Amino acid sequence: MGEGELELIQRALHGDMNAWGEIVRRYKDAVFGIALGILGNPADAEDAAHDAFIRAYEGLHTFHLEKRFSTWLFAITANVCKNKLRRERLFTPLRYISRLTKGSDPAQQLVRDERTRIIRESLDQLKPAYRMPLVLRYYADLDYKEIAEALGLPEGTVKIRLHRAKAQLKRMLEEKGVTGYA
Repeated sequence: MGEGELELIQRALHGDMNAWGEIVRRYKDAVFGIALGILGNPADAEDAAHDAFIRAYEGLHTFHLEKRFSTWLFAITANVCKNKLRRERLFTPLRYISRLTKGSDPAQQLVRDERTRIIRESLDQLKPAYRMPLVLRYYADLDYKEIAEALGLPEGTVKIRLHRAKAQLKRMLEEKGVTGYA
């Protein structure tokens, strides 16, 4: 837990809206990024992030202070997104992960842009059950145990889904001539 975070949570538990506002400020980008990675649409991600913070505030009394707040908040975010996918049958592509190296050469940039497009198209084809663990692992940088907690799955299931997702993604990318990214 970050410096002062426990104090902020305790103050928020006692109705201090400024403390809650600071918590939201610290986590808004990460929560939005996870929601965008799962839902693929900025408007839906914004709605989901908003809902996640509302649910977190309403359920703050259930948070165990000895645990990592970020894992708890990311679990709420993943559940909000999962419910949104289920409810609206969005199953839209992952549009947000792009961890390609930066450079200023225009020719290299075109190659990177094309690779990014191919990677995103390939991610479109992954089922949400595989896409969600990938987002939590590679965007939110959660470990297996935290992903399992966030998705309400056994840790072994998370490992299997991540392994299968990476294998499927790698196979799809190799078929499209992109290597070294999965």
